[in-house]
Amino acid sequence: MKKTVLLFLFVLLCSLLVSQESTSQAFNTGSIYLYSGTLTGSEQLKIKTYIWGQVRNPGLYIIPDNTNLLTLISSAGGPTENAKLSKIRIIRPIAEGDKVIWVNLKKYIDTGDENLIPVLQPEDTVIIAGTTFYAFSKVTDWLSKLVIVLSVYNLFRTM
Repeated sequence: MKKTVLLFLFVLLCSLLVSQESTSQAFNTGSIYLYSGTLTGSEQLKIKTYIWGQVRNPGLYIIPDNTNLLTLISSAGGPTENAKLSKIRIIRPIAEGDKVIWVNLKKYIDTGDENLIPVLQPEDTVIIAGTTFYAFSKVTDWLSKLVIVLSVYNLFRTM
């Protein structure tokens, strides 16, 4: 009887740990956002851009053709506390293949130099990676769950 109860608890614990989702970030699940900007009475071409990673609302954005990176990040709800702002990647499709542009937004924040902020082009994909601490915390979270499962298994095996 004890083994059956422990087996049930072990299976329940394993399923809870595997299915548990991180609730530290509440991302908007919508897929397309529209930012019209200030049109000043003239028509503006709209372009598709993507933003992934450590922003509040990642996804596809349809923005005016003169939108810069800072405006896109702001439209996406801003960076999360885990964003690595010193190494933002823009993948730009060109005729020869994809071109990767690296942007240091932290340097812009420190200096205010607007020349550091590129204007986006159609089909650009902006990727904001997480910090090393963020990656470390994800690994330690996974390892702690594994240790719990192994501890319960060991308890079950010794009974």
